[in-house]
Amino acid sequence: MDGSERVIKHLEITQGVINRLAHNSFLIKGWSMTILAAAILFLARVDNINSVYLTLSFIIPVIGFWILDGYFLWQERLFRGIYNDIRNQEDTDFKMDIPAQLKKPKNQWSNATLSVTLIIFYLTELSFLGLVAYILSCNQYT
Repeated sequence: MDGSERVIKHLEITQGVINRLAHNSFLIKGWSMTILAAAILFLARVDNINSVYLTLSFIIPVIGFWILDGYFLWQERLFRGIYNDIRNQEDTDFKMDIPAQLKKPKNQWSNATLSVTLIIFYLTELSFLGLVAYILSCNQYT
């Protein structure tokens, strides 16, 4: 196997990692929405407890999913950087140099977690929880 064939194989391996990370991020979003829907259905059936506080307690898992989703997006971005580095090589040693990616600007976990797409997705979920808490608080006092 010559150098260009090794580079192509290395790119295929790296692309596989990127695809798995993207799939994990997709699954996290699905689980987050599923748990949010289950929480709302649960709250609709609860009568004797302060459902406003219970609704607000569901903020914790949403934020947890946001942090986990940010982690997977961050890892995906790091591996995309590795992919771009490999793409410019003529031969490869199959090394995936994460520390080199961390030195690049905007390759930090906080940048991925606070990306526009994650902010929109998770703030929408949090806003929905806030709306449900508001509706439940209005219903408790009427």
